[in-house]
Amino acid sequence: MRVLVDMDGVLADFEQGVYNALCDQYSHIPHIPLEQRTTFHVKAQYPPEHQSTVEAIYVAKGFYANLSPVAGSLEALTQLREQHDIFICTSPLLKNKHCIPEKYEWVEKHLGREWLDRVVITKDKTLVLADILVDDNPTIEGCEKPTWEHILYDQPYNRSVDKRRLTWRNWRDVLC
Repeated sequence: MRVLVDMDGVLADFEQGVYNALCDQYSHIPHIPLEQRTTFHVKAQYPPEHQSTVEAIYVAKGFYANLSPVAGSLEALTQLREQHDIFICTSPLLKNKHCIPEKYEWVEKHLGREWLDRVVITKDKTLVLADILVDDNPTIEGCEKPTWEHILYDQPYNRSVDKRRLTWRNWRDVLC
């Protein structure tokens, strides 16, 4: 079985990275903890007067390269690869010229050089052939009808969507 695994919010802790930067660099902005988030796009969760500040965090050089792994993700991905054909399938943030090279840097740092050939970076995940896509984005759209089943990586902002869900604690029950 071929499984595509999203990177931001699934393997790399994008949400915690934004939250930590807000707390450290912008104490005057009210911080919205992940548990209170209701929208996939973090910037949209904030009032208009703070959206450019929030966006500045994840377009900054070093943001993607320095994200922490989501707890349990690296171990689960390594074990999944023993059973399935696994690829990391991630969308680039084109506003951030550092995003693509930093995603590769993150993969090499946390998973090793051998994973670099298993990274697919695309704005349209529907073009990638697979059996399953694990992604925290509740809505994956593109120009093709996907070949894969979209399994949601469980996050507070996607809980209103009725799809199969996965966490790094229950992944064996869902994918094995």
